[in-house]
Amino acid sequence: MTATVEASPLEAERRLLLAVLSCLAVAGWGVVIWQAATMDRADDMAMGIGMGGIDLTMGMAAPLFLAMWVAMMVAMMFPASAPMILAFQRSQTCKRADGAEFIPTWLFVLPYVAVWFVFGLVGYVMALGFEDLAGDSMWSADKISRIAGGFVVAAGIYQLSPLKRVCLSRCRSPLSFMLSYWRDGRRGALNMGLRHGLYCLGCCWVLFLLLFPIGVMNVAAMVAVAALVFAEKALPGGERVRLAAAAALVVYGLVAIAVPEVLPTAVS
Repeated sequence: MTATVEASPLEAERRLLLAVLSCLAVAGWGVVIWQAATMDRADDMAMGIGMGGIDLTMGMAAPLFLAMWVAMMVAMMFPASAPMILAFQRSQTCKRADGAEFIPTWLFVLPYVAVWFVFGLVGYVMALGFEDLAGDSMWSADKISRIAGGFVVAAGIYQLSPLKRVCLSRCRSPLSFMLSYWRDGRRGALNMGLRHGLYCLGCCWVLFLLLFPIGVMNVAAMVAVAALVFAEKALPGGERVRLAAAAALVVYGLVAIAVPEVLPTAVS
């Protein structure tokens, strides 16, 4: 009876945090879908007046792009990161019950989001540079599709790399991560969140770079990447998913190189 009473507040807090993460993910998807629909209407108008070219950033200025990037990260990554965030919250709740200093969970989540924010900023700058380098007249849709196909093949190969395997193993085991990298205090929480973000980035950075040539607001591609990330990190057969995804990406990329029409690209 005592154990049940003591566990009840912990379970209630866990459910509350899970509900908050779920709401944030749903809100993120809502913003992304709304923005994608807005971009589609803008593309239709541009085609109607003869505009076109390579548009990896979807014509967004840096502030809007980065805001949308954060919404994308919340939508796509929070479901897969929920077990790690819940593990941190559970450990802090137990420490509070023992009378120790309680560290709010947002201090763990904030550096995680910051890692992806910086990655989005780097990707945005690289995309702008590629747009300037390519120019409207030098690159055909077929050529862009073949380059994107090469990126897909590279993503498949990266799935098999030692770095991917190590980073994924850290993300798949919240308890092992907490035992290995635990740091006390607020600075410790920030350090752990940063480390978790870097491991997560190590798992997924190539998959997210694919969104640039395919289309940052391509909702179907985003759903596919989010589903793959979640399956690799959270499902029991995550290791098999990793290997299957590697084979699928390599095959699809090779097909796209040979038949560019099978791969959508950010060419308007």
